[in-house]
Amino acid sequence: MSVIKCIQLNNSVAMPLLGLGTFKIRGQETVHRILDSALAAGYRSFDTASVYRNEEDIGRSLQTLLPKYGLCRQDIFITSKLAPKDQGRGACREACLLSLARLQCSYLDLFLIHWPGTQKMQPGDSRHKPNRLGSWADMEQLYEEGKLRAVGVSNFLQHHLEELTGVCRVTPAVLQIEFHPHLVQKDLLSWCQQSGVHFQAYSSLGTTSEDNKLLYDSTVQMIASQYNKTPAQILLRWAVQQGVGVLPKSTNKKHIEENAQVFDFELKEHDMQTLSGLSSNVHYCWDPSLIT
Repeated sequence: MSVIKCIQLNNSVAMPLLGLGTFKIRGQETVHRILDSALAAGYRSFDTASVYRNEEDIGRSLQTLLPKYGLCRQDIFITSKLAPKDQGRGACREACLLSLARLQCSYLDLFLIHWPGTQKMQPGDSRHKPNRLGSWADMEQLYEEGKLRAVGVSNFLQHHLEELTGVCRVTPAVLQIEFHPHLVQKDLLSWCQQSGVHFQAYSSLGTTSEDNKLLYDSTVQMIASQYNKTPAQILLRWAVQQGVGVLPKSTNKKHIEENAQVFDFELKEHDMQTLSGLSSNVHYCWDPSLIT
């Protein structure tokens, strides 16, 4: 079983640097099998969201699996996220409490605003800003009530973050955003590091399609062969070596185990630079740059 390193968030809460992503993982049997494999491999952090529609299955599975591994709720880190349709004061609170109920938890370790915009609004709609600030006000209250151990955002860019940090009582602990060698958001990473906001990557391995240009990038594959590692391990190591959190997702037991084995080797500086040099500003997921 791999030993996964933890980092300390800006409010002193400890969070594993590597967690299991659960996007597109649905169905009770599938969720149970994958969480079982992840717990056996040493994972203690699990990332979900209201829009993933698997919170209930995750909650039910953890209730039965944690005792199997001699674990309790305090031994794991659970993240969920606010759906874009639930943005705004009051709606956010209700949605968060629903996530807690579905996950069968009295608290979440981390809750994120999933997207800076509100569903069914045009990207330039002036209501996006007051809605996300209203959501944040709800999250601050839930944080102060002890229902959330940490709060943060996902898919926010620097101008969204500066707007939020200019008025908030509780500074965001985490920014979760797409980040990999084809999309090296250097300036945003630097801003987060200087501001004490932990930078956490999603889609570290590119897309889930068979035409995965990142995993099959010839440079990534060449470096992987030099270290006798998988391309996925190289991509994950590139991130965690920069202090960036990662959330690899897989339904394959072997891959789940391999993806956790990224803390027992180090990439040479020139290989780190070579990987960073692959950046071509390619988004494999969502691009939030148009949201005002």
